[in-house]
Amino acid sequence: MPDFPLLLAIDTCGPSGSVALGRIPGRDLEILGQVELAGRTYSATLISAVAELLHSAGLEPRNLDGIVVVNGPGSFTGVRVGVSAAKGLAQGAGIPVVAISRLEVLSRKSGVPSAALDAHRGEVFLRLERAGLTPVELLAGPEELAAIHPTPTRVTVCDEGAAALLARVWPQTQLVTTPSPLASDALRPGEARLIAGAAVDLALLDGHYLRRSDAEIFGADVAVHAAAAAPAAADPVVPGSKGA
Repeated sequence: MPDFPLLLAIDTCGPSGSVALGRIPGRDLEILGQVELAGRTYSATLISAVAELLHSAGLEPRNLDGIVVVNGPGSFTGVRVGVSAAKGLAQGAGIPVVAISRLEVLSRKSGVPSAALDAHRGEVFLRLERAGLTPVELLAGPEELAAIHPTPTRVTVCDEGAAALLARVWPQTQLVTTPSPLASDALRPGEARLIAGAAVDLALLDGHYLRRSDAEIFGADVAVHAAAAAPAAADPVVPGSKGA
């Protein structure tokens, strides 16, 4: 079984982000450094933060045994910046990469199987994990939540938006408040994926969005309205038909 003792984790999905460098010799996890990033600054600060972490530890990208990237759900821009950075670092040094959901990281951090994050617009990103079943992640509003049976006994949350919606729709469910996940929280589950051989093909690595971007939604609406406003085309005349 291969070892992946030196890992870099990247999480730029949430309102704030972070990058972490960790060493995992055996069962222990040693955090060599972590840098938190302010929201909306990821594209300008992420690569310099990674360079700072590596320099502080006397390392270079080629010394990394793996990269763990949290690939959503969350901010479209943030997810794309993190995924692009992971690809760039990995391609240059031949480093294996694994992707992990922010919902799964939150779940593992709290020890609660099911987790939810505020998706805004009166919706949550939801992870449902039940014994013996494959975990499911989805975008859910009040109607979708009301249709889920049985509801989970416990759900972990890290923000007020998700907590408020779940408390209203699932009043019997216990909400477990957990601090927002950081990149360092992704190191241990990321290592498990690397050991399991779950490194991704960089050409196929993408964000785990759970919904379309505003550009896709509004673009589709514009196309529908334009098609509806266009004059109907005349029926084609087929030789031999009554209209010929």
